[in-house]
Amino acid sequence: MTEQLKDFDIAEHLTSEEEIQLYLNEILQEDNVELILSALGDIARARNMSQIARDAGISREGLYKALSGSGNPTFATVMKVMKALNLKFQVQQSSFA
Repeated sequence: MTEQLKDFDIAEHLTSEEEIQLYLNEILQEDNVELILSALGDIARARNMSQIARDAGISREGLYKALSGSGNPTFATVMKVMKALNLKFQVQQSSFA
């Protein structure tokens, strides 16, 4: 008898604002653009991708592509998505020399 494993989807576990903030802040530490875009996609899926696309003024398909991790959205698009997600970036001095 073989057991079927379900694919893990982080979007199913991002159920609170605190979890979303912790997740994105952890991903931002990686300095990996593809991973950051993918994480924004995870958050958008957790919050309703269609609504986020409407709020950002982007087609649903365009939003999926932009946040796929392999997309190459403009910074303006990323900022529109961040605003639609009710998130913002903050700048702080790096501890790296």
